[in-house]
Amino acid sequence: MTTARLFAVLFILLCCCVAWFILGFSLTYRTEVSDDRLSPAVAQLWGGRHAQAAPSAWYEATREVRKEVTEQEEDGSTATRQVTTEVVDRVPVPLESSRIEVDLDLEHRRKGLLWYDTYAVAFDGRYRLRLPEASSGPLYLSFAFPSTEAIYDDFVFRVDGEEIAPQDDLTAGITAEVESTGGRESLVEVGYRSRGLDDWRYLFVPAGVAQVRDFVMTVTTDFEEIDFPAGTLSPSSKSAEVEGWKLVWSFNNLVTGQNVGLDLPNRLNPGPVAARITFFAPVSLLFFMTVLVILGMLGRHRLHPMNYFFLGAAFFSFHLLMAYLVDHLDIHLSFLIAAATSVLLVLSYLRLVSGMRQSLLQAGLAQIVFLVFFSYAFFFEGYTGLTVTIGSIITLFILMQATGRVEWEELFARSRSGDRQRAPAAGPA
Repeated sequence: MTTARLFAVLFILLCCCVAWFILGFSLTYRTEVSDDRLSPAVAQLWGGRHAQAAPSAWYEATREVRKEVTEQEEDGSTATRQVTTEVVDRVPVPLESSRIEVDLDLEHRRKGLLWYDTYAVAFDGRYRLRLPEASSGPLYLSFAFPSTEAIYDDFVFRVDGEEIAPQDDLTAGITAEVESTGGRESLVEVGYRSRGLDDWRYLFVPAGVAQVRDFVMTVTTDFEEIDFPAGTLSPSSKSAEVEGWKLVWSFNNLVTGQNVGLDLPNRLNPGPVAARITFFAPVSLLFFMTVLVILGMLGRHRLHPMNYFFLGAAFFSFHLLMAYLVDHLDIHLSFLIAAATSVLLVLSYLRLVSGMRQSLLQAGLAQIVFLVFFSYAFFFEGYTGLTVTIGSIITLFILMQATGRVEWEELFARSRSGDRQRAPAAGPA
C-alpha cells in the first residue's frame, strides 16, 4: 500500500462520510417533520396528554368594605365621603380525604417514523370535604377535565349521591352549586374512561403549593417498564402484578409543590435509531477498511482504490435501504434485510476481486462485526457505547497480535518496489 493509494482510500472514506451525514440529516429532518405534523393528529384522533387536577371546592362569604370616595360638588369644590360596599370572597374548602383508583393500559400507535405512547385510562375518585361551621350558603364544586383533546366515556360526577348534569360549555370543566350547611360533610365522586398520550399526571392543585390530607391513590398498569417524570413524587409502595405494577401513593398530611405522574414506556422509534446508526457508519467503514488493508499487505495482495470505492458504496447501501424500509416494515426486519443485502454485495464483489478468495472469510467476518454488530448495538439503549468500545478493543487486540512481528518498513519498501516493477516500461524516444 503506497502513500498515494492510502490517500486515495482516505479520500473515498471522506466522500462516504459526506454521503452518510447527508442521509443522517435527512432522516433527522424527516423524523422531526413527521413528529411536528403527526403528533397533533395523533392527539386529536386518540387523545392528548392527561393532567388530571383534583376537584376544587369553595363557598362565598360576604363582607363590608369601607373606602373613601372623592366627588366634585356643583360649586366646583371637592368633598370626600366614606362609602360602604359589599364584597363577595371565594373561600376555599380543602379536601379532607381522597381515594383514587387509576387503571392504565398501554397501546402504542405508529405514525410514519415514530411510535407514540398512547394509553387507555380508567379514573375513579372519591373525595370528602366539610364546610366550616361558620359558613353559610351553598357549596360550589368544580371539576376540570385532564385534556381538551380527549373523549370521556361513562362519565360520572356525583355529590352526595346526586348526579350533576354537565353544563353547555365544558371547556373549563363542570361547576356545581350544592345546598349545604355549616359543618356538613359532602362526598364527591368522579369517574370516567378515556384515552391519552405520552404521560399521565395528577395535580393536587393546578399551580403552586398544596396541602394534601389523607390521600391514597392506587395506579394499576399493564406494562412493566415504569418511570416518573421530573418534578413528580415517587410512589409510597409498589408491587408486581401479573402484567404490570400496582403503585400506591399514600400521604397523611403532605405539603408539596410537586405532583404525581407516570411516564409510559417508549417503544423503539425507527427514525431516531436509523439516524444514529447512519451517523456512526464512518467508524464502521474505517474499521473495515483498516482490516482489508492489513489483510492485503499480510497476504501480499492489495486492493485498488476503485475496489474500496465499491466496498464503501456497498456499506452505504445498508443505511440507505434501511432508511426507507423503516417507513413500511418493522425496524428489526428492515435492519435484517439491509444487512443481508450489504453483506451479499461485499462478499459477491470480493469473490471476483483477484487474490481475495483466500481472505473472503475474514472480510465477511469483519463486515458482520463492524457493520452488523456495531450497528445493532444501537438497539440496546444505554449500552451502545460500551458495546462498541468492547468490540473496538477486541479488534485492536486481534490486529496487534496479527501484525506484532511485521517489519513495517520492509513491508512498505516491498510494496513500493512491487509497484515500480509493475509499472509499464517507457517506450523509445
